[in-house]
Amino acid sequence: MRPTLPLKEMTLAEKLETMEVLWEDISQDENAFESPVWHATVLREREELIRSGKAQFIDWEQAREELRKEMP
Repeated sequence: MRPTLPLKEMTLAEKLETMEVLWEDISQDENAFESPVWHATVLREREELIRSGKAQFIDWEQAREELRKEMP
């Protein structure tokens, strides 16, 4: 069954709030879905980069600022 939402009538704020409510519900059960195989592979590769010193963690504010600089 596909739920019907009045998307054309909803504001952006209402759509985002709906997404947040859905995500909150889905995320309550960590077994609700399986991560794809490629995700585990990427995580292992990134862990190895951290261990080898080829990458490092940065705080969220710094990451967000760097992402903003990359955006047109």
